[in-house]
Amino acid sequence: SGERYFQRKKPVTFEGLVDFLALDQENPSSIYSCLRWARENAHSVRWQITSEMWETLNTTWLEMKAVRKADLAGAGAAKFFDWVKDRSHLYRGVTYGTIMRGEAYNFSRLGTFLERADNTARILDVKYHVLLPSVKDVGGALDYYQWTALLRSVSSFETSRALYRDQIYPIKVAQLLILERRMPRSLSACFEQLTQAMERLQGQHDRAARRLAGEIYVRLTNADIEEIFQDGLHEYLTECIADMSELGVRIQRAYLGSA
Repeated sequence: SGERYFQRKKPVTFEGLVDFLALDQENPSSIYSCLRWARENAHSVRWQITSEMWETLNTTWLEMKAVRKADLAGAGAAKFFDWVKDRSHLYRGVTYGTIMRGEAYNFSRLGTFLERADNTARILDVKYHVLLPSVKDVGGALDYYQWTALLRSVSSFETSRALYRDQIYPIKVAQLLILERRMPRSLSACFEQLTQAMERLQGQHDRAARRLAGEIYVRLTNADIEEIFQDGLHEYLTECIADMSELGVRIQRAYLGSA
């Protein structure tokens, strides 16, 4: 998305970024585009999902089409993003509560946890470098409010307080978001669920995908956060993101018949 934005040679402004990431119909990663494709994909497999799933997604799409650029001005942006999160939570809850535990359900789990792990890794990597003032601050206490915002962006603030109950430290944030299996959005927790979903799927040519998913999960299970910091958090997360991208390609090839 970054390259696509700068190709337009527009200055980086809050309003421009919000419009690009939320409403831009030519940006395939915008919220508008994601919801459009989700609705079209759901329509193509209408007979495999429940009526509650379809109605929730279709209503979300209709409401999305009614959003205008002026609606995202000022405090409107926060209201819009809260709406997106609420609709996402609603659809996920409706799916989990109504769909039969079969192939469609397991594919849904695969997509959910692979995307969630990728997002967690990217958010932690980007925000860690933005919020860390200098190399000498690695391992030290940092600004409480900025790191609280990072944790809230992945729904982890309350979990962090429950587990650590003290000042926020980068190494503890990383421990929480990478290795803490009790945290639903951690990489470790996501891959625990992802590997379980893959075990329930029966594919004829999915050995490569299963092997890579298992390797990533084992590495996360046996990793040590201090060693990760010593070798470089950015390097570790970059490798994780690359492996998850490759896993997505292998899943596509194994189950959908194309690279």
